[in-house]
Amino acid sequence: MTEQKLCKVCNFTRQTSHGLVVPSLAQLKIKGCEFLSFSPDAPVSVVLEDDGTIVEDEAYFLCLPSNTKFMLLQEKETWSPTRRIDGGTAWMTRESMLLDTDAVDCSIGTEPWWILAQQLKQDLASIILMSEADLQTLVDIPCPKLAAALDFEEKKVEDLQKTLQSVLDRREEERQSKELLQLYLKAVEREQSQEVEPSQEGAAGDMDVLDGTEVDSASGFMTRTLMVLKGKTSPETRLSTEELQMVVTRGAAAMEQVLGWDGERTLGLTQACEAELTRRVQQVQAVHSLSSHTQPDADQPANERSAGDGQDTPAQSSK
Repeated sequence: MTEQKLCKVCNFTRQTSHGLVVPSLAQLKIKGCEFLSFSPDAPVSVVLEDDGTIVEDEAYFLCLPSNTKFMLLQEKETWSPTRRIDGGTAWMTRESMLLDTDAVDCSIGTEPWWILAQQLKQDLASIILMSEADLQTLVDIPCPKLAAALDFEEKKVEDLQKTLQSVLDRREEERQSKELLQLYLKAVEREQSQEVEPSQEGAAGDMDVLDGTEVDSASGFMTRTLMVLKGKTSPETRLSTEELQMVVTRGAAAMEQVLGWDGERTLGLTQACEAELTRRVQQVQAVHSLSSHTQPDADQPANERSAGDGQDTPAQSSK
């Protein structure tokens, strides 16, 4: 009589697992398909559940120890390891969170947007480190689907996606502003080099070359800031928050002298800067508001919370 072997079988999602006693690899496939509700006519392949090793040889199967766990794969299904996510960012000290494979569908858990959503659920500040492609992925996901992954209300997810889109818009504006500024500085430098007479080249060598970081002694603004204010359409969108604060603090009267403009034009600029500054502050407040609502569930078992209290506290993210 052939020796019977104790073993376990599961499907590729690991949601279903059964114990079997079979004498051969062929019987493992037959009984495994029966217990996992596979079609008896559908071809299946057998792999080791822990590392995905393909099991095709009968002798190898018989050499495996008892209670070895096998995964039965149907056509187009592939083995994948149990996924671990570090809860957001590699730069923060945090114990990895093991996904509950009995509750999560593998077909969803392996999608890039779902992994990003889990990072965001653990720490909203991870937005800072996400690439533009990652941000766009989260923006494009339907709101109900993302709300289910984050366990948020749909209204909160709508606000979150608007914030993500504003981050994308801001990065694009910053990139375009940088490119335009570089072109402008090159054009100015080219014009200045053409105006310099050969006899003045020696004296010019002893002078400091103006760059975008030099501070104008008369106004207190950097030369780059003055160039943006004077030479750009909608300059308030191309200034940093600190620069906007300087303009708003100075007021229309002072900026009129700095820029040499008439009162109406200067007033329009300062009002636009103030509106832009207010908009940015509101965006920051929106992120903080969302973050304050993302706290551990109140019904989390007490022993899990106690275990979490004993671990090292993650370093606070900085913006």
